[in-house]
Amino acid sequence: MTGTMSDFRKAADEVRNWGRWGDDDELGTLNFITPDKVREAAGLVKKGSVISLGGDFSAGGPQGAFKFRQNPVHVMTVDGGDASTLVEYGPQWLRNAVAADMSAFFADNPFRFNDDLIVMPLQAATQWDAMSHVYYEDKLYNGFPADSVTSFGAFHLGIEKVDSKGITSRGVLLDVVAHRGEDTFCRPGTPITADELDEIAAKQNVEIGSGDIVVVHTGWWTRFLETGDGGEAGSGLHWTCASWLHHREVAAVASDNLMVEDPDPGNGVEGTFLPMHMLCLRDMGLMLGEYWDLGPLAADCAADGVYEFQLVAPPLKVVGAVGAPVSPIAIK
Repeated sequence: MTGTMSDFRKAADEVRNWGRWGDDDELGTLNFITPDKVREAAGLVKKGSVISLGGDFSAGGPQGAFKFRQNPVHVMTVDGGDASTLVEYGPQWLRNAVAADMSAFFADNPFRFNDDLIVMPLQAATQWDAMSHVYYEDKLYNGFPADSVTSFGAFHLGIEKVDSKGITSRGVLLDVVAHRGEDTFCRPGTPITADELDEIAAKQNVEIGSGDIVVVHTGWWTRFLETGDGGEAGSGLHWTCASWLHHREVAAVASDNLMVEDPDPGNGVEGTFLPMHMLCLRDMGLMLGEYWDLGPLAADCAADGVYEFQLVAPPLKVVGAVGAPVSPIAIK
């Protein structure tokens, strides 16, 4: 059922955290991650297993289906072929000063190296949305002006501002795929509701507490690995789950799908797009993690019946960025 703008504004007033941690706050709900919470998370490590939650950053990534973002372009700038060629043929034919210098360097000692670079959108694969990523009515989280994000980057709420929080905390996996008995992933048109999240938590015998990072398994990334179709839709959190996250003082939420929330306009808010993004990032100050690979974690949790873990997921510290890559790990 589609919500109205009146429903949306009521929810926004309910979840808005502006001024909660001061007028200058740029951490939002990460403030819920206290030193006690970090110690609690570390205490969850029992068997010493490390599970990667990050997808590959490659030419075969999910962004190939979209026009305004592209998959990463990986380029070698120095390789073994360069070294052998330069040493064998020497600098006589070289007109490039850098190449000539490299040739001279390689010629008189055994040291060799390779080097490379990458060109990509910062949200090309597994990533965090910074709070400066989404706004409405010319305001970012905590009332910062939207025009403080310029061609030079985000003056307020850039991804680098969260470095003091890690990001590390107690992670909790909510496995929607297993709960629904799906073969692979949660298909479009079936949004995940707050009541369903409660049902899953109860079934898994786990509670969501202040400072936790909720990780939602929809199976989308597993499906993507099977098909290579980055544009295929899947279900996600219903936009009203923002209130559920707010009441439980969740520090952040991540999922294995494109947008965390359900993209179906029929399950959104009339006259707008991605209402949960607006409520979480702009009103609540709650970061969203997208494109996480949760298949191995879901399998491990199902095997040992433990759905809580230490989550370590600091974003790449790109100054002024509105999102950044992450290679998160769960430690159990």
